[in-house]
Amino acid sequence: MTAVRPDTVPQQAPAAQAPFPTGFLWGAATAAYQVEGAASERGRTPSIWDTFSHTPGKVVNGDTGDVAADHFHRYRDDVALMKRLGLQAYRFSVSWSRVQPTGRGPAVERGLDFYRSLVDELLAAGIKPVATLYHWDLPQELEDAGGWPERATAERFADYAAIMARALGDRVSMWTTLNEPWCSAFLGYGSGVHAPGRTEPAAALRAAHHLNLAHGRATEALRANLPAAAQTSVTLNLHQVRPLTGSAADADAARRIDAVGNRIFTGPMLKGAYPEDLLTDTERIVNWPELIHEGDLAAIAAPIDVLGVNYYTPTIVSTPADGAGDTRNDGHGSSDHSPWPGSEHVAFHLAEGKPRTAMNWSVDPNGLHALLMDVAREHPDLPLMVTENGAAFDDAPDADGRVHDPERVAYLHGHLEAVRRAVADGADVRGYFLWSLMDNFEWGYGYGKRFGAVYVDYATQRRTPKSSAHWYGDVIARHALPPEA
Repeated sequence: MTAVRPDTVPQQAPAAQAPFPTGFLWGAATAAYQVEGAASERGRTPSIWDTFSHTPGKVVNGDTGDVAADHFHRYRDDVALMKRLGLQAYRFSVSWSRVQPTGRGPAVERGLDFYRSLVDELLAAGIKPVATLYHWDLPQELEDAGGWPERATAERFADYAAIMARALGDRVSMWTTLNEPWCSAFLGYGSGVHAPGRTEPAAALRAAHHLNLAHGRATEALRANLPAAAQTSVTLNLHQVRPLTGSAADADAARRIDAVGNRIFTGPMLKGAYPEDLLTDTERIVNWPELIHEGDLAAIAAPIDVLGVNYYTPTIVSTPADGAGDTRNDGHGSSDHSPWPGSEHVAFHLAEGKPRTAMNWSVDPNGLHALLMDVAREHPDLPLMVTENGAAFDDAPDADGRVHDPERVAYLHGHLEAVRRAVADGADVRGYFLWSLMDNFEWGYGYGKRFGAVYVDYATQRRTPKSSAHWYGDVIARHALPPEA
């Protein structure tokens, strides 16, 4: 037998990963204030984010969403780009003040016409429209009347949901009530790093309850006005909470943050009750028996068809030793005020030995797998969908105008592999939406953080798909992850 030299043995190509389930939905997401622009066109009036971003000192560089990515005027080109990339679904949000400028009364048809046209364009391109009713942009007039800490805002939201269902229900079959109500309540009314910029712990907890109630009332309104086959959902940025050490004190810190970061929403929405430990942790701040009216919990627990899960990075916590200062590495912006009412003393930490994004968030795909498995075990009959996942990096075009973002490709590969593993381990995950389709206005960070798979030159509004956009298109075409290089 003739020996074969090792250097002549053909190298076996890496094997591709197992495919995702049949029917798994591939999409990308944006939010109205972050991409639309056209801030005062067709009758649109200011939202709390217009007011906040125009307030000096609130947003980096004084940036606003007045123009953003100009999606309002360029949506046809953007949909054509989505089609070229192979997207199967587009998750967009509706600007409440574009549709119902005062947050009350009849809709402005000119505002609705934009969303009608967007949906028609998506359907013509073979892309499934997924509508989110609220992504943080409360009409300013409702904030002037008290905002989310006031019960009436939840009732106004139900009216708005009914308007949208009647306008688009014949063409949109998947609806989300709220996106990340934790941010709306605790960053908007607790730490003040998001609009409307209030720093009132009691108001933050009141806002959380009324956002829960708004979700329930809106779900009822959607079901009353949509075809029976339409799906309703809510999207939560569930914190994948880990104690820093195995100590009892750190375990209690994790319990506390899980309560005010997660179970304050999953408890009433999915189980019909607030967790007792949350009520105890916060009883000195808000009078829960007075806040929760008869019938509220039943309304909040209106059944949904899908739970949206947003994940970017894990949350690692501890209880500082006596005399030690706490740290606010919670990934939610810098403020002298805590977004964790009742647990202000808890310290937050970055994962050791992990790469970081431009947001200084630890990259840890295992956190997504663990989170999906935790939710699946707790709610085994509820289908899940990853409705946001992505990363900001300091992207820039090269000399040829191309944008290479290998760090984002690696991030997405790791997190999609985590989703695939979760499915293999029994989690009923129905789809994945990349955050974000394109670079956009990144809230308090202005235009300095780029989450998009598509690069936006804000001076010219030119769109350039990054390497990650082409990579993601390949994943969609394969319905599986490519082999790692």
